[in-house]
Amino acid sequence: MWVKLKAVSSILSYLVIGIGLVAAAPRCYDTGNFTTNSTYGNNRDLLLDSLPSNASANGGFFNTTIGQGSDKVYALAMCKGDSTPEKCFSLVNDTIHELMANCPNQKEAYSWTGDFCVVHYADHSFFGTPELEPAEAFYNTGNLTSNLTEFDAVWESLINSVVKKASKGSSSLKYATGEADVTVFRKIYSLMQCTPDLSEQDCDHCLRQSADSYVSCCHGKQGGGVQRPNCLFRWDLYPFYTANASTTASLSPPPSPSSPPPPAARGGISSRTLVIIVVPSVTFIVVLVILGIVVLPMRIKKKKQNDQSKLAFAADNKMYVESLQIDFHAVRAATENFSDANMLGRGGFGPVYKGKLEDGREVAIKRLSENSGQGTREFKNEVMLLAKLQHRNLVKLLGFSFEQKERVIIYEFLPNSSLDNFIFDPLKRLLLNWDKRYKIIEGTAKGLVYLHEDSQYRIIHRDLKAGNILLDEEMNPKISDFGMAKLFVVDQTRADTSKIVGTYGYMAPEYAWHGQYSVKSDVYAFGVLVLEIISGHRINSFTNQVGDSLLTHAWRNWNEWTALEFVDPILRDGSRSEIMRCIHLGLLCVQENIAYRPTMASVVLMLSSYSMSLPVPSRPAFSVNTNTETATMSDLLPLFNQSEREAIQDSVNEASISELDPR
Repeated sequence: MWVKLKAVSSILSYLVIGIGLVAAAPRCYDTGNFTTNSTYGNNRDLLLDSLPSNASANGGFFNTTIGQGSDKVYALAMCKGDSTPEKCFSLVNDTIHELMANCPNQKEAYSWTGDFCVVHYADHSFFGTPELEPAEAFYNTGNLTSNLTEFDAVWESLINSVVKKASKGSSSLKYATGEADVTVFRKIYSLMQCTPDLSEQDCDHCLRQSADSYVSCCHGKQGGGVQRPNCLFRWDLYPFYTANASTTASLSPPPSPSSPPPPAARGGISSRTLVIIVVPSVTFIVVLVILGIVVLPMRIKKKKQNDQSKLAFAADNKMYVESLQIDFHAVRAATENFSDANMLGRGGFGPVYKGKLEDGREVAIKRLSENSGQGTREFKNEVMLLAKLQHRNLVKLLGFSFEQKERVIIYEFLPNSSLDNFIFDPLKRLLLNWDKRYKIIEGTAKGLVYLHEDSQYRIIHRDLKAGNILLDEEMNPKISDFGMAKLFVVDQTRADTSKIVGTYGYMAPEYAWHGQYSVKSDVYAFGVLVLEIISGHRINSFTNQVGDSLLTHAWRNWNEWTALEFVDPILRDGSRSEIMRCIHLGLLCVQENIAYRPTMASVVLMLSSYSMSLPVPSRPAFSVNTNTETATMSDLLPLFNQSEREAIQDSVNEASISELDPR
């Protein structure tokens, strides 16, 4: 069992239990504070929010800056070298939340998590600078009982080997593991890692200082280590890391005349065989007990809390929503009895009319079709969600009417209709120069950040597309149509559904294929939208294949250094650097692995900070190894059941797929 860490210097402590590490409060430096909503504070929040996706997409390490002068923030994140991208994303994200909760307004803070993930930010540069303080040592309660002189010789040789291997790592990873045999039945396992911005000499020095510190405090214990801002040193008598041949150093066992003969040379069942049989059995029983006593009740409690939160949302909104109800006769008068001359267009659930209320306000009125079987549910969903959402990049709900069979939603009137009426029109697209398109991209991103993170509840739109981006008189974008949106509680990250809703081509693969949706589903749709805005082409416009043809086209041009051929020719006078950065960003958003996709807050940061380097995008989702390099509709339809195939076939032409079961 691990015990409380010994402080090698005046530092914080950690509690270590079993093989899991539980970190104490992060270190909040007393070098200065910032005020709430200050430029420095906003820069810090944006920068920290970008770290999980960037660290996970860059091999577990990422450092960057944002801001100018005294408002400039420096930040770094690093995961243990054997962490998967998904694990790294989760660890960095959790560390940041803990760091911000414990150090709300400190200009510098630092934290190691229990699973050896480090996050550090400051108002000054610390990149590439070795920092030996604070240092923390931890050790196992068990004592070594074998010949310490022989053990120490093997231990020192292994540590020296792994230190050298880690120090000689690359500028993207300085990490190594190693193992050495003490006897036939006992191995020593070791792990070393430095932040890769350190030089070979500084990394070597940091790790050797850590090894010396461990020996000073914890010699004779059955495992332990030391962690510092720039480096991690750990060893134990069991494999606590995922072995990788390229990063693992092995040492041959020393000759030992007293070593016992191998099990095959003796009769009966060896003690090692008994361990192999008994340990897994006991472990299996313990896991079952934990699942029954801890995990299952926690899941039940979590679901109950989520349900209560959603009921609270509905209760909070009820009174406010009722105040927005408008008499249907007033609606009828406002539209001149729903005259065809006032019709602005027709959506998935019915026509939209221009109207004028008694107070003179011009409005847009969506009237749900009487035969829309799913319309009532979408209607209530949209009204409840929009009632209290207030953001300049979200369409504003002004009222509604719900009388007998009539269901009407009243919005602010936006004279320029929807984005798809411009970018896909051969004449109107000429009105959208690069500055206007860039403003639309940026405004849409900010609207999604509000939905995902800044509103009281986390909301997943699930049907983001050019047709649902409305434009005001100054071409500012406003996200509309929340009939398919889903409400998450604040700490909920994903959900599953057996019914697929949305618009094919904008759907993320994990959602279209498995019914799993999260904020990253909206990120994927945003990436498709960005590439449409830049190219002036619909997602399915290049070929008659499935809706990823635009993505494949963008990816091919990007990799062949001909990305400008992907750009709408009328944008030739626009900022080339901004256009290239937005193509890069769009490709990051449509990556198949959700851990590699940035959050929308990171997207806003990438759009606003040119000092921030972007990770290299991987191949877009939905691109498969067929002869044509893209999947056809017939390639993908077998993945869906019969009812879903019919829905998708009806939805290829940018018609929304509707969910038929209650939310």
